[in-house]
Amino acid sequence: MYIPHHVRLLKRRIFRSRDGERIIRQRYFEFHGRELDLTRAHTFTEKLYRRMIEVNKSGNATFTRLADKYLVRDYVRDKIGSAHLVPLLWSGTDPSTIPFDDLPRKCVAKTSHGSGYNILIEQPLDRSTVVEELHRRLTQNYYWVLREYHYFKINPRVLVEEFLETEGDWPLDYRIWCFDGKPEVIQIGDHGHNINPFYDLEWNRLTLHYRNPGITQELPRPGNLDEMLSAAARLSEGFDFVRVDMYSVGGKTYFGEMTFMPAAGMFRLMPEEWEFRLGEKWNYSL
Repeated sequence: MYIPHHVRLLKRRIFRSRDGERIIRQRYFEFHGRELDLTRAHTFTEKLYRRMIEVNKSGNATFTRLADKYLVRDYVRDKIGSAHLVPLLWSGTDPSTIPFDDLPRKCVAKTSHGSGYNILIEQPLDRSTVVEELHRRLTQNYYWVLREYHYFKINPRVLVEEFLETEGDWPLDYRIWCFDGKPEVIQIGDHGHNINPFYDLEWNRLTLHYRNPGITQELPRPGNLDEMLSAAARLSEGFDFVRVDMYSVGGKTYFGEMTFMPAAGMFRLMPEEWEFRLGEKWNYSL
């Protein structure tokens, strides 16, 4: 029997919360090999999945505002100052009005309502392809990708920012895991997802990982590490857990994003002791 598209969409929205929880629970089972017991959430990922399920049920306006790549800029400006924001060159809801002729040789376009949606704008450029891709992304609701409900109500828009260049490449991502305003561990990532080591606050390499670290050599300690940690601490104040992503470019500290549900929980911390060590740091509340 044929069901009209608008009826299917309505049904999908009506059963969204229930289906979302079912999918989240199934994801936990796939990564951990056991059912999720919310009454005994002790490990880090148990608490993370508890957060995802509770936000899926009731939403979280603060998470939504700070996951919005556009609105979070006001929060960052108020907490640590505009000097730590990547310069914004243009923003709007119609990609066809992007002033390409006025943009620098190299910059980055992203949408406000998703994750990992960065497009490098570099001359020479096929403008129609970029505009078409951004139009397509603006019509998507990122919630349906991995059922992270704080993305559901973000108003889609395009941001064009300066490209933070380090020796011709994208900068490393310093992902600082913070608990109650206190940084605990630093995860390092690159644009190609080829590395994933963890360090402590004194820049000692940790055994902690959740996928292949990708490198064996040590990464140099950034000269502005203390500034990045201080900025992350201020941004994470009032949150029982949040990952604050920072960049270090030419000795300057830039804000990346705030992540409340890292990788949508699609990982298991290893060795297993880290599940409990970081789980103990997380004084869970909503």
